[in-house]
Amino acid sequence: MKNVLVVATVVIASFVAGIAAAQQKSPQKMSTEAARGKYLVQTAGCNDCHTAGYASSGGKVEEKLWLIGDTLGWRGPWGTTYASNLRLSVKDMTADQFMALSRSELRAPMPWFNLRDMTDRDVKAIYAYLKYLGPAGKPAPRYLPPDQPPAGPFVQFPAPPR
Repeated sequence: MKNVLVVATVVIASFVAGIAAAQQKSPQKMSTEAARGKYLVQTAGCNDCHTAGYASSGGKVEEKLWLIGDTLGWRGPWGTTYASNLRLSVKDMTADQFMALSRSELRAPMPWFNLRDMTDRDVKAIYAYLKYLGPAGKPAPRYLPPDQPPAGPFVQFPAPPR
């Protein structure tokens, strides 16, 4: 009887483990559009600011940590801005909403003019890649006006020449 219980326990445990393994989500295959978005993110320098430690490590940051923003402030005459968590930003955005945001003038030092000049196809590919990665991390610190000094680390930009 004891052997039957042991065998039954092993069979049930194997069955439960099999169900659990079957229910685990297999990794999503990256679409061709998202793969192009990944390429653009890498070559257009998006990670340089929107991925903490990316530039200083020569790009040696795990992809799962890409584009979740940074706590390093960028301070200048405009105030202090922080590279946003793009993955959280697009979580509830449509492709059209992302396109509209990409065509707007954003706060310095974001090179918004580079994003504005990308083709619609390229901007949509970046959106597809962000959606592929999915939401992660927490929001970046909020913008601070020029009269409020940042509490954490920041890069100081000089005032433009007159």
